[in-house]
Amino acid sequence: MSAFQKKRGQKGFTLIELMIVIAIIGILAAIAIPQFTAYKARGYNAGAKADLKNAYTAAQAYFADNPTATVDAAALAAGGYQATSGVVLTIAAGTQSTLSLTASNTNAGGAATTYTINSAGVISP
Repeated sequence: MSAFQKKRGQKGFTLIELMIVIAIIGILAAIAIPQFTAYKARGYNAGAKADLKNAYTAAQAYFADNPTATVDAAALAAGGYQATSGVVLTIAAGTQSTLSLTASNTNAGGAATTYTINSAGVISP
């Protein structure tokens, strides 16, 4: 006697029912995948913004010890700044009164946002 014998009155799924389930899963996947891509891009952009804040803090720590100096990448590293993978940080102006830093994440692709922070600590956009 087989272990998979059908008992009287038992029914399985029909082909139509299985096709409907597969269609529903396809529709849900079509909705979810673009949303997931947008969530990833927002996460990468948040990482760039966080790196920009960390670089600003490291620059302020450097200026506390050297108020008339100009900050560069080595000074930021000495102040404790470590770049996250994929984040590109650019120092546009490095004195205490004209400090301007920009950051963006290359992993975000076409949805990458470039953030700028000025000497007052204001981030835009």
